[in-house]
Amino acid sequence: MITNVSRRFRRFAVEVVALFLLCNGVLLALPGNVMAASPAKPIKIVAFGDSLTAGYMLPESDAFPAKLQKTLAAKGHKIEIINAGVSGDTTAAGLDRIAWAVPADADGVIVELGANDALRGLDPTAARANLDKILATLTAQKVEILVAGMRAPRNLPASFVTAFDAIYPDLAQKYGALLYPFFIEKIAMNASLNLADGIHPNAKGVDAIVADILPKVEELIGRIEKRRNGS
Repeated sequence: MITNVSRRFRRFAVEVVALFLLCNGVLLALPGNVMAASPAKPIKIVAFGDSLTAGYMLPESDAFPAKLQKTLAAKGHKIEIINAGVSGDTTAAGLDRIAWAVPADADGVIVELGANDALRGLDPTAARANLDKILATLTAQKVEILVAGMRAPRNLPASFVTAFDAIYPDLAQKYGALLYPFFIEKIAMNASLNLADGIHPNAKGVDAIVADILPKVEELIGRIEKRRNGS
């Protein structure tokens, strides 16, 4: 009798262990299991530009990349915006550093260059060629691109203005990139939104830029998410 009870107990114990292992195996296999799911990697976007991106004469927290990241985070986006702005950069200077300024794990890039080319009256043909090579490099890196356009000062010759202004929509179309036509549209010629030089945004000016470009950046994020999902 004792032997029979012992056998029953051992059989019961084996069945319990088998059931336990089976249940845990099934649970771990379920795609919705919280314990098995890995946290989503934050989206990484590089703001690649000149002083308008870098935050000339502003605290780092007031620069365009920092304020854009804060605004997107408040809307629930898990995101990192890298400030790759360098004051004084022309399109040629941007091309010189594009190979190392955008990390290999970047998901997207906001390209904001050309203001210094226009202000210095540099050849629009050269600016176009430089930006073309920058966008080609980023396309080969398989990142999503948002082109933040610029417009030539209206006191320059009409031929210069026409040639320069056409660069951004033309190249955005060529590379299938998103286009925000004029990066400083909301602050241009508005003294209350600029520093004393009348060219660079103050903190309120950066807020205005962020608010206006935000829908395009969220469209960029949407493209990144689709790419991540393989769709």
